[in-house]
Amino acid sequence: MKQMIKIIRKVDIEKQYEHILRLELDYELASLYAAMQENDEKEMEKSKKRLKEIQDELDGLHAYV
Repeated sequence: MKQMIKIIRKVDIEKQYEHILRLELDYELASLYAAMQENDEKEMEKSKKRLKEIQDELDGLHAYV
């Protein structure tokens, strides 16, 4: 029974983390759009790098599903 509770808690934590990553993804996409509007190459690259990191983290979470 204790092991089942641990598994349920782990799944809940992973779902919360995924939700946070998706919020970050939305924010970073908005940041990239703003940088594109301003033609700010430095900020565009920064946003693209963070978007790649978020994608990799989300892929890692889905690898366990």
